Amino acid sequence: MLEKCFCCIFPESDHVKINKCKDYPWEIYTLKELLQATNNFSEENKLGEGGFGSVYWGRTSKGSEIAVKRLKAMTAKAEMEFAVEVEVLGRVRHKNLLGLRGFYAGGDERLIVYDYMPNHSLITHLHGQLAADGLLDWQRRMNIVHGAAEGLLYLHHEAQPHIIHRDIKASNVLLDSEFRPKVADFGFAKLLPEGVSHLTTRVKGTLGYLAPEYAMWGKVSESCDVYSFGILMLEIVSARKPIEKLPGGVKRDIVQWAKPMVEKGGFDQIADPRLVGKFDGDQLRNAVLVAMRCTDGNPENRPTMMEVAAFLRSGGGTRRKKEVVSGRNLYPVEGDENEEEEDEGFSTDPLSLVKRRSWIAAGSNTR
Repeated sequence: MLEKCFCCIFPESDHVKINKCKDYPWEIYTLKELLQATNNFSEENKLGEGGFGSVYWGRTSKGSEIAVKRLKAMTAKAEMEFAVEVEVLGRVRHKNLLGLRGFYAGGDERLIVYDYMPNHSLITHLHGQLAADGLLDWQRRMNIVHGAAEGLLYLHHEAQPHIIHRDIKASNVLLDSEFRPKVADFGFAKLLPEGVSHLTTRVKGTLGYLAPEYAMWGKVSESCDVYSFGILMLEIVSARKPIEKLPGGVKRDIVQWAKPMVEKGGFDQIADPRLVGKFDGDQLRNAVLVAMRCTDGNPENRPTMMEVAAFLRSGGGTRRKKEVVSGRNLYPVEGDENEEEEDEGFSTDPLSLVKRRSWIAAGSNTR
């Protein structure tokens, strides 16, 4: 597939103006255009930097604001990540996924052009330079959780072939002017052929977000993204980092930190202190319970993104009349006499989470 697509990405000429691939309606920029837009990739225009290279703000001659990812070096690895990202971005069309505006590929330059996200990345609001501004109130956090879940649902269940992101994390969730989330950075993505449940590959991603079966054995599946999403959910509601260092150099992940409070029902202790109590307790409780189930050490026990998104759409923890979400239906705790029964009941039915809320609400008469 890559070879077929890249007949129009890597031609003999260094400057490409026309994209002849009908399935990929991108704009192909010239290097001159992008140099002018970013002021020759000046430091003043730099939005961020990572292992892949740097991202710059720019304004096109038509007045549009753009973000340009410039790969650091043209190694075989960088070339492949560029190819994968352009290929994947050309396939996806969803309001919660960062779309591709265009690209430039010529000589030693590989540039990817996106829409500019004025509220930057989620990580800047949780742990970075904008964290102290307190712009992420509770409703915005829940909207980000919902939107990111919908984006992943699209990748896993609607895109053809299905796509595993492999690097879901706070820095890869960008926020537009209304704080609507856009899942970004598809350089590590894998296309999952029809009928294939998992792949074995070299481990890519970020420590703290990696599912154990992937980190240890390189076994990647859609469930790995679900695990990462669970970590992200905990991070959003608590503003804790995925991994923290304790005295003596010991490291503790966010699940280990949250689990004792979950088992004791101390959900309020998990909430970000900067919210100063301004959050919906039911939404917090159920968001945490879903996150804990997403981060189950056994991938077979994790929900699908279809289940997670369905639960969030149904209210996602908003307490309604005669409707209570039991912690046992999402996260069995030690000593629960119904633990085995409840665990087995977490089916792969796309609406299982919502259905379970219904029979829980009906009380013991339905059991």
